[in-house]
Amino acid sequence: MTTIATPPATTVAPPRSLTAGHLPTWTPWALLAGSFAVSAVVFALLNIGGDPADFNIAMTLVVGMVIYMALIFVISSVAESRRHATDRLMTALVSTAFVIALLPLVSLLFTVVVNGLARFDGEFFSFSMRNIVGEGGGAVHAIYGTLLITLGATIISVPIGLMTSIYLVEYGQGKKLARGITFLVDVMTGIPSIVAGLFIYSVFAIIVGPGTRMGIMGSLALSVLMIPVVVRGSEELLRIVPNELREAAYALGVPKWLTIVKVVLPTAIAGITTSVMLAVARVIGETAPLLLTVGMVQGMNLNMFGGQMATLPVFSYMQAKYPGLPPEAFIERAWASALTLILIVMVLNLVARLIAKIFAPKMTGR
Repeated sequence: MTTIATPPATTVAPPRSLTAGHLPTWTPWALLAGSFAVSAVVFALLNIGGDPADFNIAMTLVVGMVIYMALIFVISSVAESRRHATDRLMTALVSTAFVIALLPLVSLLFTVVVNGLARFDGEFFSFSMRNIVGEGGGAVHAIYGTLLITLGATIISVPIGLMTSIYLVEYGQGKKLARGITFLVDVMTGIPSIVAGLFIYSVFAIIVGPGTRMGIMGSLALSVLMIPVVVRGSEELLRIVPNELREAAYALGVPKWLTIVKVVLPTAIAGITTSVMLAVARVIGETAPLLLTVGMVQGMNLNMFGGQMATLPVFSYMQAKYPGLPPEAFIERAWASALTLILIVMVLNLVARLIAKIFAPKMTGR
C-alpha cells in the first residue's frame, strides 16, 4: 500500500499589530501625517487674521518632524524594543535632515504660489500691458517673449554644446586643444550673467549701433550662459557610455561617425536631454542680460529681429521695482509672472522627461 505524502501545511503569518512586537508598515506614515497636521494647526492658529502668505511653512515642517521623532521613538519603544526605537529614531533624523535641506525650496514655492494666485486668471494670460495704467492687464506679451528668446537660445546652444562635447570625448582625448576647450568651458561656467549681456550688447553696438535692443540679442546672451552647461553635462554623459558598445559597432565595420550617431547618442539621450533642460532652467529666469539686450515693452512684439521685447523676468522686475497706483496691482502682477515662470520650467522638465523616455534605447529581455 502506497502512501501519498502530503505537503507540509503552510502557516500564514498573523497581521502585524501594536501587540505583535512590530509596528504595522502604515504606522510611521500615519504618525508623520498626524505630526504635520498638528504642527499646521498650531501655526495656522498663530496666523489667524493675518495674510495667508505669512503662514510659516518652514517652521511647520521642522516642528512636525520634531513631533514625529518623539512619537515614533516612544511608540516603538513600547510596542517593539529599544533597538528598534533607536533605529527608527536615526531614520527620522536622516529624514529631518532631508526636510531641512528642502526648506528653502518649499518656502519659496509656497510664497510664490500663495501670492501669485491673486492674479492667476484669464485676463493675465490673454492681455498685455498696452494702455494699462493701474489695475488689470496681463503678461501674455512677456510669456511669448520668454518662450521665443529661450527657444532661440536653445537652438543656438544645443548643437554647439553637443558637438563640442562629442569632440572632447570621441576625438580630442589627450590633445592640447581639448584641454584648452575644457579649461575655457570651466571658466565660462562661472561668469556672471551680466557679463554675457554686456558682451552681446557691445558687439551689436559696434556692428549695428549704440542703443540697439532686439530679441535675438537676448537669445545670444543666454546662449553664452547655456553652452558651458550643455557641454559639461553632455560630456560627462557621453563618457559613461560603455566602450564595449563602441567596440561592437567598430567590429561590425561601422564608421566612427555613424557609431556616434546610432549608438553613443541614443544611449545617452536621456541624460543629454536632462542636461539641456538644466541649462534652460539656468537661463530662463535671468534678468540682467535681458535688461541690457532686449529691454521692455508694454505691448506684443514677436519679431526677434525688430525692436524690444518683453520677457517674464524683466516684466516681474519692472512691476515690483517701479509700482504705480495702486501699488498692490503691480505687486500682484509681479508674483503672478514669477509663478508663471516656475510653471513653464516645470512643464519643460516634464516634456524633457517624456522625450527622453520615448527616444531612450529600449531594453529587451531574452
